[in-house]
Amino acid sequence: MSLAVVSLIWDAEKSSGSQRVKYDDDGYYLVRFPYGEQESYDPWNMHASRRDGEDSRFPDAHSGLIYPSHEGWGVVSAMVHWEEDDDPHEYRARFVRDPLGDGYDSTATTDAAATGGGQYKSYMWQFFVHPDVPIGLKVSARGRRDKKIAVPLMHAQFKLAIHTDVAEP
Repeated sequence: MSLAVVSLIWDAEKSSGSQRVKYDDDGYYLVRFPYGEQESYDPWNMHASRRDGEDSRFPDAHSGLIYPSHEGWGVVSAMVHWEEDDDPHEYRARFVRDPLGDGYDSTATTDAAATGGGQYKSYMWQFFVHPDVPIGLKVSARGRRDKKIAVPLMHAQFKLAIHTDVAEP
């Protein structure tokens, strides 16, 4: 069984500081990843600058997309480190199909309570992926009464592994 993989990494220490969270209309922030510089692995060019021929530069919204290179069973995983902040009591993450288009489909959402130490969260989900439907990682930090709080990110990773040879009976 063949496997196509992309692994994106963004880190505040290797960039020009933390990634400022600005919420979209859905109350989540699409995490951005630089092109080329910090990817640990992208031989299939799934983190392309744009598929519509337009230019994209980190940190615009398109830099938060992975375009699956193949049809198949996708395993997505992510890790997010939040800057220390005393206000949020809940951290959320979701994997979204077509986060910038008309086909927005949140396929998995996870809520986690704040811990007494640093806020280091990891996530995983599985679903079918298609080359024409980009995938994004969206996050949110929330205070009491679901108030969205703009806590900066310090580190993020977003990975997709596509099982391209799904067996059928």
